[in-house]
Amino acid sequence: MSFGKNLQHLRRLNCCMTQEAIAEKLNVSRQTVSKWELDECKPEIEKAIEICSLFNCSLDNLFREELCANDDAYSDLRVETVPAFRYVKYTVISTDPEGDAINHVFGLARKNGIENPKAIGWDFPYLSQEQINVYNMHGYTAAWILPEGINPEGCEICEQQAHKYAAIHIEKPFENPFVIIPNGYKTLMEYMNINGLKQVYKDVIPCFETDGDSMDIYIACE
Repeated sequence: MSFGKNLQHLRRLNCCMTQEAIAEKLNVSRQTVSKWELDECKPEIEKAIEICSLFNCSLDNLFREELCANDDAYSDLRVETVPAFRYVKYTVISTDPEGDAINHVFGLARKNGIENPKAIGWDFPYLSQEQINVYNMHGYTAAWILPEGINPEGCEICEQQAHKYAAIHIEKPFENPFVIIPNGYKTLMEYMNINGLKQVYKDVIPCFETDGDSMDIYIACE
């Protein structure tokens, strides 16, 4: 665990805040901030508390956690407006729901003449404890983003209006998916927390991830 690396991580999440900007807010020199980040020294408790207030985190976050784990896998933290889109979705509850759900929507797209469909997905949380604990199942919903003019027969077509999302890019998420993807969500939530972005759930897909060798995670915000 490194206080210096944690401080660099929090600075990066706050719209790539510079050392000079932190120094000005904390009334210290840029050289002091640089020494903190190099772990050459640590701030006094009063300054540490000010850092917590600045980045909306705790002293435990700063000194006891490894906030920057797998940082190299993540890039392009941002806020963007996702344009309105239409989609059809398919939910699977199984021991491998992601693969089953995505394969289904890809098959549906091919039946409608689309060879390279755009797909997104998100966890389906409405399972019983027996399904989770006894049968090791979980749920996943995959959605095919419909191109203009495509209206697959026999499918319920859903629509979402343009909405603001916080997003992060993950390179090679499946090299260690049970660590890299959850940490991607954690990093994005930290980014939202630091920048005062509140997640919303009503009339919007609250969060989703894109499909492919690389991945973008999106969380809806006000």
